Amino acid sequence: MNDQSPNEAFRASSFLDGANADYIDQMQARYAQDPASVDAAWAQFFEAAGDDFVTATRQAQGPSWARKDWPPEPQDELTAALTGMWPAAAKEGKAAGDKIQAKAAERGVELSDAQVQRAVLDSLRALMIIRAYRIRGHLIAELDPLRMRDESMHPELDPASYGFSEPDMDRPIFIDNVLGLQVASLRTIMEILRRTYCGTFALQFMHISNPTEAAWLKERIEGYGKEITFTKMGRKAILNKLVEAEGFEKFLHVKYMGTKRFGLDGAEALIPAMEQIIKRGGALGVREIVLGMAHRGRLNVLTQVMGKPHRALFHEFKGGAFYPDDVEGSGDVKYHLG
Repeated sequence: MNDQSPNEAFRASSFLDGANADYIDQMQARYAQDPASVDAAWAQFFEAAGDDFVTATRQAQGPSWARKDWPPEPQDELTAALTGMWPAAAKEGKAAGDKIQAKAAERGVELSDAQVQRAVLDSLRALMIIRAYRIRGHLIAELDPLRMRDESMHPELDPASYGFSEPDMDRPIFIDNVLGLQVASLRTIMEILRRTYCGTFALQFMHISNPTEAAWLKERIEGYGKEITFTKMGRKAILNKLVEAEGFEKFLHVKYMGTKRFGLDGAEALIPAMEQIIKRGGALGVREIVLGMAHRGRLNVLTQVMGKPHRALFHEFKGGAFYPDDVEGSGDVKYHLG
């Protein structure tokens, strides 16, 4: 009679649970090839089982009907760049490798396969960083003058997430005229990306589905010499428009407190921006502009950009009508009136 308790029996045989079958089969296959490759206790167990080499190997390979191509291995650019499966795992890697070898041949430099592979991985990872900044760079833009926001780096924008470290920052990387450069160090790439997408003026264009429009914007904002600069006179003109816009909002708030108006507070830069767009458009031959104006800031745009007289607007706030009586039309609140 066996006095072994159920718990003791379970502990003695729990390794034979079906969930461990694949692991045990693989270990038995290793034992069949080299008994010393497994623990002595397992070697004793497999010896007692008495399976021959062919049986153990067949069991480790799984059932005869199992698919050899499952689970599928990812073949995308991201996996290729992070795992180093080059060049078969990514057509981009193969193309980059060909270009790198061609550039080296032009300069009379002979590269080994290992050097080409490292250069291609650097290129793919650098291009992935560039794409990440185009999509998410605005998330760490300098839009918080009070520095109250969490300043931690977004993981998709951190070079370390792509396998780069400080010693890699100054190594030349082939980026094939992206950012307007054939070759650039990671330090230079990061400097351009942060200046372009993470400054006090955040940019985002990757949502644009039209390739021509997206390329037009990209050409004008990326690379050296694309920084936004203003003359001293231009900065003064912008300041004047900002002062006018903010002063207008403050006056309405004090004079007509509680009146529904959808102020422009916090977005006063809209006024000089719209004025510059209109001026630039006129210089390029634009003859007509249609504004699909939001509620917020509409009164400011009417007066500061479109030239509606302040006295007319203030008259409307007092209940008067700016339009002659014979003009058909209606308006329920101030920001609906033209």
